Amino acid sequence: METWFYEVVSIDGDYANLKRTDIESDDLKLVARALLPPEIMEGSKLKYELMQYELLPL
Repeated sequence: METWFYEVVSIDGDYANLKRTDIESDDLKLVARALLPPEIMEGSKLKYELMQYELLPL
């Protein structure tokens, strides 16, 4: 299984826009906040592994 890293670019209501940081990409991924850790904020770093998002320490 692969591991991907994201940064929370923006939060809009029940959704967050995530940008991959482990590869060069300008694409944003729209993710329901129900799937993300509740304490996220803009600028938070996340790890996606085994179909789960984990908040990384700053």
